[in-house]
Amino acid sequence: MRIYLVGGAVRDALLGLPAGDNDHVVVGASVQDMLAAGYRQVGRDFPVFLHPHSGEEYALTRTERKSARGHTGFVVHADPSVTLEEDLRRRDFTINAIARAADGSLVDPFGGAADIERRVLRHVGDAFVEDPLRVLRAARFMARFASLGFTIAPETLALMRSMAEHGELAELTPERVWQELAKALRGNTPSAFLRTLRDANALRAVLPEVDALYGVPQRAEYHPEIDTGVHVELVCDMAATLAPGDDVIGFAALCHDLGKALTPIDELPKHVMHEQRGIAPIIALCERLKVPAEHRELAVLCSREHLNVHRLDELKPATVHELVARCDGFRKPVRIDQLATVCEADARGRAGLSEATYPQGGLLRRLHAAAIAVRAADVANGRSGPDVGEALRKARIAAIAGAKSGALVDP
Repeated sequence: MRIYLVGGAVRDALLGLPAGDNDHVVVGASVQDMLAAGYRQVGRDFPVFLHPHSGEEYALTRTERKSARGHTGFVVHADPSVTLEEDLRRRDFTINAIARAADGSLVDPFGGAADIERRVLRHVGDAFVEDPLRVLRAARFMARFASLGFTIAPETLALMRSMAEHGELAELTPERVWQELAKALRGNTPSAFLRTLRDANALRAVLPEVDALYGVPQRAEYHPEIDTGVHVELVCDMAATLAPGDDVIGFAALCHDLGKALTPIDELPKHVMHEQRGIAPIIALCERLKVPAEHRELAVLCSREHLNVHRLDELKPATVHELVARCDGFRKPVRIDQLATVCEADARGRAGLSEATYPQGGLLRRLHAAAIAVRAADVANGRSGPDVGEALRKARIAAIAGAKSGALVDP
């Protein structure tokens, strides 16, 4: 029995990144050997075990044979005779097909360490085309590693295009698509996820609502980048900067302008009512990918309200109160902070404006804080029922008016 550290832990160590979870592969062992050594089996489709003390995952070496379409259509063979190289050969990218022995030496039969030095994402072998999920994984890895200078090998991109053209991505389950999208939105550069899928002609198969934004013009005085798809890329990256690792914020940023794809051609480059038009495609996307309710709700309210926040200094106190109430911001205060963050990402996610200030975000937070500080008990004074609610509304509007007086200032 020989044990090796494999996958992301080895890759990230070579990249100088913080260590994540450790995964191990066990060569020359059977299920009975692992159980006898005290490991607990957890894998259903292939033998994966948890270490009796550390809880880390240990998998027996295995090979895979394609048996049906889609990313689940594989027959797995795990046996003590399967070699480490055979196990590494089934992996997706060379940078993930490196093993490290207990003495620190590397087993790298496919040149993964060299590709890390070159900053190239390259597939291991022709079996790459058997799993359509790998197209999304490539794009998701780019969302994480593009900022380090990574590019996709031309031959890998060619295979991804072939898979997309043959309709392989239609076999992916909504849950797996969402998992990869959410991970990409937690990456440093979500725009690389979108660009990679577009380069592979795959974005329209996965996120047609987003793909439809590319080539749609906007008014240059507000959007120097002009192309709406490029704007969404910039907004997603700004959201990742403002709220690192937050896929709820990231998803709302991704979806905030979906309505611009529905603007009648004769109205372009203006987008009147795009914030309302965007609600239907957001709901359709969320239903198709089974997006969590928290993500869907924030995406809808950010689409609906982002222009109101941009012109917050023009709104009357009563209108600001209505905005907060529509967002359920009195019961769920975090939504207002999230809305302010997405709107800042929208304002700064424009060519040449990444360093711009966004005082509306700070103002929205201050007005909300002033309003929510007023409690029902503060205005009860013998009132009951609807009278308390109306008194509370008026008191909160007065608090907003007080906080809003004076010039708009930076947060």
